[in-house]
Amino acid sequence: MPIPQTILTRKTTSALFLVLTIDDGGEDAVREVLGDLPTLTRAVSSRAPEAALAAIASIGSAAWDRLFDGPRPRSLRPFVVYQGEVHTAPATPADLLVHIKADRMDLCFEVGRLVTDALGDAVTVVDEVHGFRYFDLRDIIGFVDGTENPVGQAAIDAITVGDEDPAFAGGSYVAIQRYVTDLEAWNALSVPEQEDAIGRTKFDNVEMDDDVKPTNSHIALNVVTGADGEEIDVVRDNMPYGDASGSGERGTFYIAYSAGPDVTEEMLRKMFVGDPPGNYDRLLDFTTAVTGAQFFTPTIDFLEDLPDPPTAPADEVDGDTATSPDDRVSTSERSEPDPPTDGSLGIGSLH
Repeated sequence: MPIPQTILTRKTTSALFLVLTIDDGGEDAVREVLGDLPTLTRAVSSRAPEAALAAIASIGSAAWDRLFDGPRPRSLRPFVVYQGEVHTAPATPADLLVHIKADRMDLCFEVGRLVTDALGDAVTVVDEVHGFRYFDLRDIIGFVDGTENPVGQAAIDAITVGDEDPAFAGGSYVAIQRYVTDLEAWNALSVPEQEDAIGRTKFDNVEMDDDVKPTNSHIALNVVTGADGEEIDVVRDNMPYGDASGSGERGTFYIAYSAGPDVTEEMLRKMFVGDPPGNYDRLLDFTTAVTGAQFFTPTIDFLEDLPDPPTAPADEVDGDTATSPDDRVSTSERSEPDPPTDGSLGIGSLH
């Protein structure tokens, strides 16, 4: 099995998320930086090895054919827009994701600076988010985040592509969304009302019994099971972000790794369109998705020995980096999703 990028780490206190688009003619510079990223990260990490620095590079669907010749990951596709009656999960421009995390923000900053300096005008930074760990692993709304993340071998299995796509075995898929939270409206709710919206107690982090958990609670709409009836795991590494004064945006950067994107799409359908349609995630009344993208995270072996570049410009890639309006999915337009692959990506920032 090829060596994966260092996705699985202990929970670090800081993170930097860089979302980039590749400018025309920037492909060669991007290829060079992708190939150098493992060495660059090791060089910075050696100055503070106790800080658990990791930098993970992931590539979007439209960018893949601009960068590489040959096969592409089997399930790599653009992020689908889900448009419900009240809320929308948007797709936004994103060719590359660089996820940097450590116990020290200075190390994250250093890797981010080196990467963006090396890329120069080959890319445009469309989103830069500095995340921080909030108290005892809580989201900015005060609830513990990522309680159900798998650990050990279960975590490895949940995020790792296997024999179903042997050319890309050892890689992972990753979905991101940045949410902007209306804390004033959220904090106007009583604690019991907040707990009903989440489906879990706020203080001691205990999930409600199914017979009392509201059907539109965040947790209730974030469960997808496989054909065997078992819940499909993902690995989430969400971080709060934002301005303390409230003068700018603040909320949660959602990021989840898995062995396939099937369950992401099913969970987004349930959250935004509703299950049944109209019974959407109550949490969305207080936090708004403003970005959305998905990527493939190749192995270190792939980065250190990249495929050749395309021999000629592709006549057509997967469309614009952001999903076109024709790809939007409403209550009546979405066909049934593909059966989830064991370990596929589910979205559920507080489950």
